[in-house]
Amino acid sequence: MTIRTGMGYDVHRLTPNRPLILGGVQIPHTHGLDGHSDADVLTHAIMDALLGAIGKGDIGQHFPDTNAAYKNAVSLTMLKAVAQILSTESWTISNIDATIVAQSPKLAPYRTQMIKNIAKTLGIHEDAVNIKATTEEGLGFTGTGQGMAAHAVCLVYK
Repeated sequence: MTIRTGMGYDVHRLTPNRPLILGGVQIPHTHGLDGHSDADVLTHAIMDALLGAIGKGDIGQHFPDTNAAYKNAVSLTMLKAVAQILSTESWTISNIDATIVAQSPKLAPYRTQMIKNIAKTLGIHEDAVNIKATTEEGLGFTGTGQGMAAHAVCLVYK
């Protein structure tokens, strides 16, 4: 058996007049994340962790922001494509652990739906997905509300 870990990180600036999408959930907020796709930092970090674990680069290589096909793309759709890459190469996801870094809004009420969305998209059990949220106590770009970030780690095997 081959076991690998992967780590992903993503960040996007907050901007008015955009929906805030995290883990495929639209969350009421005054600002959304700016990006070529829906800018779902959580899903992007998970995609990078999975791609990194199997040595397949990153989301910029697979879904470049220079490609009009990904303009306003739904990140869960891109995550499904990453799941297909893993499946094609006979990798199985053991678990994913992710942390969203955001000063606001409070994300706890949306955590369960984020987990359901990600697990369903990847075809894994919900208990294999863990999502946490934290603030940075007013420090840095996330703490001042300029943006949000997400970190993710995963374990895959074949």
